[in-house]
Amino acid sequence: QVQLVESGGGLVQAGGSLRLSCAASGRTFSRYTMGWFRQAPGKEREFVVGICWSDGGTNYVDSVKGRFTISRDNAKNTVYLQMNDLKPEDTAIYYCAARSSLSIVRLSTAYDYWGQGTQVTVSS
Repeated sequence: QVQLVESGGGLVQAGGSLRLSCAASGRTFSRYTMGWFRQAPGKEREFVVGICWSDGGTNYVDSVKGRFTISRDNAKNTVYLQMNDLKPEDTAIYYCAARSSLSIVRLSTAYDYWGQGTQVTVSS
């Protein structure tokens, strides 16, 4: 049974940083793509960034390029999202997701497994 557990959310002032973690278990993820999505109140869930577990290839949404960095630790089966220069519009619940494919896609319905989410709140 695949399990994704996010952690690291919290309250931070604008310009601050947070690092989210997603611990994955229950499967060998070498042929998976991992994604971070977020959902703000009253808005649809949106893709933030994805990483291919096997080769480390990444895909970022334009609004976070240069501020967010995704990485993975194969030994720990953990994916990280380093978020710098946070803005109030980054406030959302952040979700980790896994897709049984080597291609990164931005469509949430293409992902097979989801974590429970972690709240990120950025104050102005």
